[in-house]
Amino acid sequence: MHDLLQLQVRDLEVQVLTGVYSEETHLPQPLRISITVDMAPGDPFRPDTPLSASKSYLDLKHAATGALPQGVHFTLIEGVADHIVETLMTGDARIRRVEVEIVKLAIAEADERIGITLVRYRR
Repeated sequence: MHDLLQLQVRDLEVQVLTGVYSEETHLPQPLRISITVDMAPGDPFRPDTPLSASKSYLDLKHAATGALPQGVHFTLIEGVADHIVETLMTGDARIRRVEVEIVKLAIAEADERIGITLVRYRR
């Protein structure tokens, strides 16, 4: 069994151009994005271990916010999830797996969670 470090960012609300139907394609939609990253930890973490031994949570947040291209329409939210995965995997070779959950807030009628979860492993 291998050691594993999971970093998580939960419930980011992001406006993204996405959708298939005409009523969805002209304005950004609110999405709730959660990310879990599995990575190989190095030596045991001590009180003075530097941030470089792990990964900044801000990198995860950036992948779901600032790294999404402005003005680009994603037909499927699966494309949004894959863009987030690509951003994270490209930036850090220690990442083994990324899980992205996206909930489409605009189509919920009774607080249900309608969306997708995409999991990608480093190959």
